[in-house]
Amino acid sequence: MSARSAVPDLLLRIVERRRERLAEIRGRDDADGGAAAAGEAAAGGLAGATGAAGAAGAIGAAGAIGAAGAGRAAGAIGAAGAIGAIGAIGATAASFAAAATAAHAARAGGAGVEHGVPSVPDGEPALAGPRDNPFLAALTHPSREVPAIIAEVKMGSPRLGPLHARVDPIAQARLYAANGAAALSVVVEPDFFFGSYELLAECRAASGLPALAKDFVVDPLQLAWARSAGADAVLLIAALYAPEELAAYARLARGLGLVPLIEIHDAGDLACLAGEPWELVGVNNRDLRTFEVDLERSIALLPSLPAPALKVAESGIRDALDVALLIDSGFDALLVGETLLLADDPAAKLHALLGGGEAAES
Repeated sequence: MSARSAVPDLLLRIVERRRERLAEIRGRDDADGGAAAAGEAAAGGLAGATGAAGAAGAIGAAGAIGAAGAGRAAGAIGAAGAIGAIGAIGATAASFAAAATAAHAARAGGAGVEHGVPSVPDGEPALAGPRDNPFLAALTHPSREVPAIIAEVKMGSPRLGPLHARVDPIAQARLYAANGAAALSVVVEPDFFFGSYELLAECRAASGLPALAKDFVVDPLQLAWARSAGADAVLLIAALYAPEELAAYARLARGLGLVPLIEIHDAGDLACLAGEPWELVGVNNRDLRTFEVDLERSIALLPSLPAPALKVAESGIRDALDVALLIDSGFDALLVGETLLLADDPAAKLHALLGGGEAAES
């Protein structure tokens, strides 16, 4: 990892647990005697890559998944509820599987957050655009007259604890779609945020909104799971990677038809963005050490963000005044989670953030 601000302890703990889960899954896959290969064979007919992957002729079919592998993977993850075959991503899945194996091997002797650069097959995909990707299209639709809000579903957090008794995720996703959200974000991390890729698939299907998979990506397999679950975009947290590693993960994501949303937390993360073009860059307004929110700190970072990228303000957005401040400052879209999830009337709250109007029935 490059010399940047120290990664918050919470982020380190989440990443370490994510790696443990991936190691468990890989171990079960090895013991299963090649179930992933069977999944690849079952998926072999789905060879036509779409979106940016198809245009660049890059990595495999977008999220192709074999039924046999899907059942094995779902069973292996258990409570995480992840769906999708490990490595089963279409006729050219061998390229992606090789990248996953290389990253896994490079990580074997590593410590901390560093975990090797996933190899990228020749013919890497070009940047995604609104014509290629529904998530980008939703944020940039020319007829949009209200702020582009990415409304989030999550089933808990380290700060809030579990929210299962309070949030019906499917109803929440439908409510977002009925009341003007541009896109959906679903937190899939299972141990600290109580999510799953199955949850993502269900919310994506119920809402019809283009969806962002929010995970702590430490293995290329997570990108395949995200695409299998119906995601259109995937979160990559800049603090977790060296610059070349972040770029490699972004290329792999594009090859699967996923647009990467690169999340930064402070000026130290900006070094990771140098020298690469990006479609989406998000600034998390919440300090992961103190959980305090500072919109002004995020606004101060705006001039340093890559000019062509859409800018997304994330977390801690409470009301229409915050929305107006961030949009007027130059952010293109806003990711809103707890303000909607914890609202007594989430539909009314979403309409208030969008600038008024009556809420629709979910």
